[in-house]
Amino acid sequence: MSRTRTTLVLAAAALAAGLPVLAAPPALAAGAAGHVYVLSNQASGNAVITYDRAPDGRLTPAGTYPTTGTGTGAGLGSQNAVVVDDDGSHLYAVDAGSSTVTSFRITSGGLARIGTVASGGSTPISVAVHGDRLYALNAGGAGSVTSFAVTDGALTPLTGGSSQLSGDATGPAQVSVPPDGAELVVTEKNTSRVDVIDLDGAGRPVSLVSEPSAGAVPFGFDFDNKGHLLVSEAAASTASSYDVSAAGLTTISGAVATTENAACWLVATNNGRYAYTGNAGGSLSISGFRVGTDGSLSLLTPGGKTGVTPAGVTDLALSSNSRFLYGRLGDGSIAGFAVHNDGSLTGTGVSGGLPAGAAGIAAV
Repeated sequence: MSRTRTTLVLAAAALAAGLPVLAAPPALAAGAAGHVYVLSNQASGNAVITYDRAPDGRLTPAGTYPTTGTGTGAGLGSQNAVVVDDDGSHLYAVDAGSSTVTSFRITSGGLARIGTVASGGSTPISVAVHGDRLYALNAGGAGSVTSFAVTDGALTPLTGGSSQLSGDATGPAQVSVPPDGAELVVTEKNTSRVDVIDLDGAGRPVSLVSEPSAGAVPFGFDFDNKGHLLVSEAAASTASSYDVSAAGLTTISGAVATTENAACWLVATNNGRYAYTGNAGGSLSISGFRVGTDGSLSLLTPGGKTGVTPAGVTDLALSSNSRFLYGRLGDGSIAGFAVHNDGSLTGTGVSGGLPAGAAGIAAV
């Protein structure tokens, strides 16, 4: 689809949703080129599908790189199935079908596979990397998290580095690490609980505190720049925020409504001012939240539609400079948006061609 055609489609969608189509305010930061990554998640063989990102946010297909593991061929119901480390030098991807995790080196010519290792459980669906440690969330069985040492992208499991979750058949959705690296956080969909796992100095789990979620079916989450936990909740399409410590969670804003359907994914800008939920079901939308300095959440756009999409959102990612937001959609496409200083979004284009069952999305 041409850029002009895409702009017209997104503008028409905005008008149909009752949103004004206005001249865009300045974006959050000046942008350089980058990349976007999605997992093919095919049962016949998993691969990372790559896109080059132009400075204006537009995407161009840039190649496919096999992991040597396998996917499931169906959605993983998770966030962070593929992640890039903080310095943008390595990429990590789950192979949910073969219960492995694959690491790649990011080069000027594309991705170079480093290795594939067992995930320490079954059906890995989410990974988190913090410094020289990586954590893999396994959804099989009761669910578990396994810790790995990272050496130039190569993964080695830590002895004594696995932790079970709160109980049986927890249905986990995501693992991630607060900015201070002292704990792990895991959301459990089936139990509507959020787990905080305290870590020792080597990154091994020490203890687990499991807290009831402020809203039903906690799913995707992120942290603001002060370490507040921001969580989307799928059942009533809400979002909540918390203070996090080894002792558990303290609620700041509980179950703030998006007014949309199925807010399953959530990402926050680097400056800590805004968070966005990707809404599945029939909403065809992204909801924006203003994040207070205390971590409090308030809806950014009356009615809940900060961005509109041509199909339901199935995952979200912000570029590393938070200038661009990308939603992987249920029709096998990716919708891009420029993120502006006031938190508003302007469409940059739609790229199609993803296979059925594709999973995860990461952007740099």
